[in-house]
Amino acid sequence: MQTRRWAVAVLIVLAVTGPAASVHPQETYDVVLAGGTVMDPETGLNAVRYVGIRGDRIVAVSEEPLAGSDVIDVTGLIVAPGFIDMHAHGQTYEANVFQAHDGVTTALELEGGVGDVAAFLEGREGSALVNYGASVAHSQLRIGAMPKYEEVLAAVGSGSIAEEGELQEMFALLNQAGREPVDSANYGVMKSLMHANLEAGGLGLGVPHQYYPGANYDEIFRVFEMAAEWYVPIYTHVRDMTISAFQEVLANAAATGAPLHIVHINSMSLGNIGTTLDLIQGAMENGVDVSAEAYPYTAASTGIGSAIFDDGWQEKLGISYGDVQWQDTGERLTAETFAQYRETGGTVIIHMMKPEWVEMWLQAPFVMIASDGMPYAPGAHPRSAGTFTRVLGRYAREQEMLPLMEAVSRMSFMPAQRLERFAPSMARKGRIQPGADADITVFDPGRVIDTATFEDDLSKSEGVRFVLVNGEFVVREGATVEGVAPGRPVLGRLYRESR
Repeated sequence: MQTRRWAVAVLIVLAVTGPAASVHPQETYDVVLAGGTVMDPETGLNAVRYVGIRGDRIVAVSEEPLAGSDVIDVTGLIVAPGFIDMHAHGQTYEANVFQAHDGVTTALELEGGVGDVAAFLEGREGSALVNYGASVAHSQLRIGAMPKYEEVLAAVGSGSIAEEGELQEMFALLNQAGREPVDSANYGVMKSLMHANLEAGGLGLGVPHQYYPGANYDEIFRVFEMAAEWYVPIYTHVRDMTISAFQEVLANAAATGAPLHIVHINSMSLGNIGTTLDLIQGAMENGVDVSAEAYPYTAASTGIGSAIFDDGWQEKLGISYGDVQWQDTGERLTAETFAQYRETGGTVIIHMMKPEWVEMWLQAPFVMIASDGMPYAPGAHPRSAGTFTRVLGRYAREQEMLPLMEAVSRMSFMPAQRLERFAPSMARKGRIQPGADADITVFDPGRVIDTATFEDDLSKSEGVRFVLVNGEFVVREGATVEGVAPGRPVLGRLYRESR
């Protein structure tokens, strides 16, 4: 019932005040962000304003000073919509701390998704520093349509991909069952399992089918048909690092009408990034409902036991053992240590991209920013802590590769706009406007920068001064606020509360 109460509250506020209501100057707000430069990508506002917050909403954006119980002077700082990370595998409090210092206010697990959405949402309730949500994991629920693996799947649990141990268990199961096809006679079972999880709040279907090569072209096409029938998006990690893999999902989207979001096009394209960008842009211009994301690093990260490292990986990726880094120690691998770790399992960082490829997708304004942040662990890929501030500091400020407003939009408004058809609450995020959720990131444009590296343990970004989630500070004066957990679930449009 809580979700409906939020929706009713929005309708009441809009009905009484309108979306841009004027506010009496003597009115007192819970929090006022005073004198910062407000950037609202939807309206193009880029000017000094006073932002009044009451409860979990922005109530006023004023040219005149506002009175408040807690007035914060943010002169010289940027007041931006909180960043929305559509690709965050880290779903623990520890991961949230690094995300918040990177300006993130909503962290969603959409690429892989979870196999039990209800359990995932229940597990995060009351403990989340930022907003959270997940897609439905096709990778796991297809296994639910394989009778021989029923007991193994149950033992793994929800597969929320939150802790490093859970990630390894799920990779192990995917490595086994994922190499086998689903009998087409059991597609109905798979469909039923996925629909039930959409009704539990899932934000669409996560389809990272490079990790389960047993899923043939027919199975993936039928999943697109299901997504189109339910009008929910497919979030896909494509079949392999080839142009034809992008063509497969674009053709499926065009043929079925299913909304499509392609994750980390940088690591899936490699040297073909120019072609894949043109493919996606051409599809968009010809009416295909497609979007894409990338992260601003030259290395990827995944499980060493995954199908990505099947025979022939060196040729396919254009790298060798020394380009693969063991997360736990930072060591670069050899043929011997690769074989050893491949047997035991674990996470690696893969140095396989060039800086000029990052520049190419950064110059494509339709590509959103998303981290692909890994579960919290010492030595984890720096994208888990620094994706958004890296774009702001290194690429927008230092290299002037994109305007600051565009960078902010690609981190906040564009993800919100992409998701709002499928998750109604997203229509209130990614904006600094009266009636919007008070998910706000305040940063110093001259100092904001990532600090995490491939050589050391994760470190917090610098220059993010204040972060509010649903009107509550989670970062204040650059420090984590202890003892708060204001994050709320982002629920899909098919959500049905249990009676």
